[in-house]
Amino acid sequence: MTVIVYPDKDSLAKVTIARLCLAISDAGAQREHVHVAIAGGSVGSSLIAGLASSPLAAHVNWSQVHVWWVDERFVPATSPDRNHVAVDDALAALGLRAEHVHRMPSSDDADTPTQGAQAYAAELARFAQSGAPLPVFDVVVLGMGPDGHIASLFPHHPGLLVDSSGEPEQVSLGITDSPKPPSGRISLSLAAINRARHVWVAAWGAEKAPAIARAIAGDDREDTPAAAVSGLEQTLWLTDLAGAGDAAS
Repeated sequence: MTVIVYPDKDSLAKVTIARLCLAISDAGAQREHVHVAIAGGSVGSSLIAGLASSPLAAHVNWSQVHVWWVDERFVPATSPDRNHVAVDDALAALGLRAEHVHRMPSSDDADTPTQGAQAYAAELARFAQSGAPLPVFDVVVLGMGPDGHIASLFPHHPGLLVDSSGEPEQVSLGITDSPKPPSGRISLSLAAINRARHVWVAAWGAEKAPAIARAIAGDDREDTPAAAVSGLEQTLWLTDLAGAGDAAS
């Protein structure tokens, strides 16, 4: 695990955008397809919106890139609560192929979050190699809530009980009782997240400092789900001085 502390949120965002461009470019030089999974909420929106304006974006072959979602709200496709709605234009501006943007099913596409999660698992398997349940993500970028949740995996939630080691039995989960509204969601499992080569957690601000400290210290995943994330090659925590306050004390 590596922890990098930036002076403030703006510095963290700018460097993370640059870091993501470089990571995608490096992966594209080694592999035909690059798979990136992005969290919803403020982290995913700010990163995707900033990619198009980054000088490094010109050095990325965006036609190689597949964008997946870490989690999504199970509401109608055009709802402003959908994570993808805020970033669709930014993704199109990057030059990604439309078929490489893998949105999670909405309530227009499936009757229940569980059905939606099963459909997303099938989509992941379609792009996997050698019978694996999902492609190996080159980078997963996560945010974290003040309670230590990542994706739509909340403290003491049944979704955390899915085994996070070895081959994941479930790669995506249908959630009907999220403690944070809306209650219906689809989320990658912890097992799926931890199949990524690089897992980054971007979290900042004093309100998240206690959870950041617990996660970095290796707290129990039932209490602090973010403590359980682990990339195959790199686990990177990106925070600011306010967010690192408790971890540094």
